[in-house]
Formats: sequence, C-alpha cells, structure tokens
Amino acid sequence: MHHSGPERATAVQALKAAGAAMAAWALAAFWIESPMALMAPWTALVLVDTTVYRSLRAGAQQLAIISAGAVWASAAMYLSGGSTLPAMAVSLPPLMLIAGYSRLGAQGVYGATTALLVIAYGSYEPGQIGHRLLETLIGAIIGLSVNAFVLPPLRLDDVRANLHSLALECADLLHAVAAGLRGPWDAADTDAWEDRAGRLHSGVRAVARARWRSAESTRLNPGRRLRRGHRTCCPSPDLDRRWQDTVHHLAALTRTLSGIAARSQPLSAPPGRFASDYADLADSLSHLCAEQAERLARSEGHHPEAPRRHAAEASALYRKMLGGLRGQADTATIAVSGGLLVEIRQLLLVLAPEEAEDV
Repeated sequence: MHHSGPERATAVQALKAAGAAMAAWALAAFWIESPMALMAPWTALVLVDTTVYRSLRAGAQQLAIISAGAVWASAAMYLSGGSTLPAMAVSLPPLMLIAGYSRLGAQGVYGATTALLVIAYGSYEPGQIGHRLLETLIGAIIGLSVNAFVLPPLRLDDVRANLHSLALECADLLHAVAAGLRGPWDAADTDAWEDRAGRLHSGVRAVARARWRSAESTRLNPGRRLRRGHRTCCPSPDLDRRWQDTVHHLAALTRTLSGIAARSQPLSAPPGRFASDYADLADSLSHLCAEQAERLARSEGHHPEAPRRHAAEASALYRKMLGGLRGQADTATIAVSGGLLVEIRQLLLVLAPEEAEDV
C-alpha cells in the first residue's frame, strides 16, 4: 500500500493520549493546586479516542457518570458517618447496575471507580467533590482539544486497506484452487478450500466496520480543513458489494467442489481435461483479483475497472469450456460441470461485467 498503515495511527493516538494526560495533570496540580490531581489526567487519557465524534460523545457521558459517582459516594459517606465499608455497600451496587447500561458503553464503569476513589481517600466534603469535578472538566477539555486539533484522526484509509486485503485473499484462494485442480485432489483439499472461503466472510465484515469507522471519523472533525494535504477520497461503496458478491460465489464454488470430492450426493466428477481447463480459468480469475487489489493499493479512482487482459482471457476460457460442455452426453457430468461453470460466470459478472456481458 502507498499510505501509512494502522500502526502509525495507533502510535500517534498513543502519544496524543500520553501528552494530554501530562498536560491535564500539570494544569490540575499547579493551577488549581489539587491535592491528588488524579481525575484530570485519567479523563484526558481516555478521551483521546479513535474519532473526534466518539471523544465528544464519551466526554459528555463521562462527565455525567463521574459527577453522579462522586455525588453518590459523597452522600453514601455522609449517610454512613464516614465508614468505608457501609458507604461502599450503599453506593457500589446501584452504580454497577448503571455501568451495565449498554448505551454508556465503556464509560459506565467510571461512576463506580470514581465512587471508590472518593470513598477510599475519604475526600467527600463538598469542596473536595468540587475539586474532583473540576479536575474531570479540565481533563475532558484538554483530552477533547488534543484529539480534535492535534492531528485529528481521520480513518479514510481503513476501507481501502480492508478491500485491498480482501481482494488479495480472494486471489490467493483462487490460486490455491487452480494449483490443486492441476494435480490429484481429494476431500481434504476441498475442505481446506471451503474453510478458507468461509473465513473470507470475516474480511467482508471488516470492510463494513471500516466503512462505518470512516463515516464516523469525519463527523464533527476539523481534520478535513486542518489537514488539507491528506487524501480524503474513499473507495466507492459499490466496491463493498462487489467483493461481498465475490466471496459469496467463491463459497458456492468451493462447496460444489467439496460435494464432488466427498461424493455426498450422486455427483459425477468432471473429466480430467475439464479439471485442467477449470484450473486455468481459476488462475485467470486469481490474476484478475490480484490486479484489482493492486489498483486499490495505488488508489486508482473510486471504482477500479477490471484489467482487460485477464478479464478477456477468463472470458475466452469460459466460452471454450462452455462449448465443450455442450458436446457431452453424460447428464450427470453436464450437471456437475455446468454447476461449476455457473459460479465462474457469476464471478465474471461481478469482477469483469464488461467482459461477462459477451459470454
């Protein structure tokens, strides 16, 4: 790929979080002279999130839940006369129930942890609670500011990277099928191909998650204006469907081959020449997937067209095999070979629609 990978983004976010925490601690410790200065760096640290929108949402949630935890713990300490265990018994169960509320996500537990800090340190006087809340506000402001204005995270390369990876995995699977069909193949081989095809669905889900993260990363994010040099074009959503359909047809193809090898149905294996030609056809489609993956890596447009040479080669091989199939007399062989060719045609329609229209 010709752009930085996720490792660089992760390192940048880690350094930003560390810097925000140190700045928040220094401000709380020296400006408001907080005796502990713990809440400020803690809040700043967790609010340097993967997107600006998520930081803003988490900041609002955290301020609310920490305030609730601090006030609740203070009330519990007053009710228990400053006794630690009774105060925990009063405050922690309801706060942990609140922490389980799904809409709060990871922020929910901060109410209970804040209550623990307040109770453990015995800092439950109104002035001390005010310090905790002020520290939290300082940490939230610094964490949000750092995340929004210091290299604000834009996840626009994630979709392209995941599509590129999925296309290469499809190419590798087709190449493995082609290599296997050129020699003796059995149920163990086809089971391995079917398993690999099934695992491709995780790549499809990864693309969907990346598409969602990419859209979220642009919400309320000044990065488009502050980082004008950043490449902000994202692959077309049509490509997601293209590779999803490719995975679907690869799964069907490997399932048919697995059925032939296992003899799980009254299927007749195709003749040896058919398997050899089918291997060449799978190899052409493998090259087609690999070249489309390379075009994605080079960021050539929003919807890279199919490479003409391998698309034409695959179409010609398909027409040749289809013509040979028409001369077969064995009905069972025609059924099996035709089923395999149907999936090839479906793959051609997805990967090279301009060529498949003629076959």
